[in-house]
Amino acid sequence: MRYLPKSPADREAMLKEIGAESIDTLFETVPAEYRLTRDLKVPRQHSEHEVIEAFKAYAAENATGYASFLGAGAYRHYRPVLIDVLSQRGEFLTSYTPYQPEIAQGTLQALFEFQTMICELTGMDIANASMYDGSTGAAEAVMMAVRVTGRSGAVIARTVHPEYREVLGTYAQHQGIPTAEVGYFDNGRVDLSALDAAITDDTACVLIQSPNFFGTIEDIAAIADVVHAKGALLIVSIAEAVSLGIVKPPREADIVSLEAQSFGVPVGFGGPYCGVIAAKEKFLRQMPGRLVGEAKDTEGRRGFVLTLSTREQHIRREKATSNICTNQSLVALMVTIFLTVYGKGLRELAEHNLAKAQYLSQALTKDDGASLLFNGAPRFNEFVLKSAATAEDNNAALLEEKIIGGLPLAKWYPELGEHASLWCATELSTRAQMDAAAKTLSQHAERDAELALT
Repeated sequence: MRYLPKSPADREAMLKEIGAESIDTLFETVPAEYRLTRDLKVPRQHSEHEVIEAFKAYAAENATGYASFLGAGAYRHYRPVLIDVLSQRGEFLTSYTPYQPEIAQGTLQALFEFQTMICELTGMDIANASMYDGSTGAAEAVMMAVRVTGRSGAVIARTVHPEYREVLGTYAQHQGIPTAEVGYFDNGRVDLSALDAAITDDTACVLIQSPNFFGTIEDIAAIADVVHAKGALLIVSIAEAVSLGIVKPPREADIVSLEAQSFGVPVGFGGPYCGVIAAKEKFLRQMPGRLVGEAKDTEGRRGFVLTLSTREQHIRREKATSNICTNQSLVALMVTIFLTVYGKGLRELAEHNLAKAQYLSQALTKDDGASLLFNGAPRFNEFVLKSAATAEDNNAALLEEKIIGGLPLAKWYPELGEHASLWCATELSTRAQMDAAAKTLSQHAERDAELALT
């Protein structure tokens, strides 16, 4: 955001224009005890050189130079340079949320293209462009299903990202939405019998994730049959969007909640992310957020407009479907550019991810003592490794070699034990890095075995 300093002359002209003699008279309606009469406690101004050095120090805190096999909802993918070249242009870059009166046709068209590509990828009829991230998108999708069906409850698969479930729990407790969870089979997929038993006449929807948190691809058609037979809606959450390059779109779902971070959005300190909700057209009126539609002006020329914005700033508060309000336009633009650059190459990208994960899983289980959990069902670029040593011990050994290992799962899935961890490989994972990780874990296991003998 640009900072435009004001000179004393500028300030004097501004005060004169509004009829105030001084800053003090401008704020005299504020009680004196609430006015700050000292300088702010902020560091003194820095030179350009000092600012650059400070940011270099901040950057050094990142895992620069580390190989990472950590996925779990935040994925390292290659970002074409073109994304920043275009998205940082002054026509697009703003920290302000563009509203209808001033939003540019270029921004509107980019969002329209974004929605169109999301629909093509997910197999849905409509898509919005303004969710914070995948977790809030999933929660909004559940509330949307409650409005559509008039029922009150939701059934959530335990294979949905644990932090997504935590976010949903926060929303649900204040919306009066009772939730129930269903477990998983030995192959990592949703337990269909348990799911069938968990759905009641009050169940508005079932939320699953595919690929799920274990990396397993769910049998969405079979799940949809169970859910629809009970009159509920099926919501499919997708945390790894690249999977859509090779995995069949979840057309059997009623609502799809997508996290599109993998499409050109860098991994940062918790964000930004790019949440999306896509759905069947018949649910259009209950879609949260805002949509961009195509229109024609009075002379018949093609244009784009914000339409069906169902938040409280546009319609009466009691009619609003959501109070979600953020400028996701720039992040959605990054996704649009990414998908435009890759095009049909998205399938090849997905195949690279699949192949890398296959190679990594084989390398890590080559020696005795390590195995994969949840075999027997297809998976994408993540998998659960059960190692001889605990996941925490393994990660400590890997960090010494500048390698970030898998995510320990005992915190969320105590039944899997302390030896289970979630690993991920993307197109950025090199064979040398994967071999190095496997070698480190093998040596670590050998040392543990020797210590056990002595």
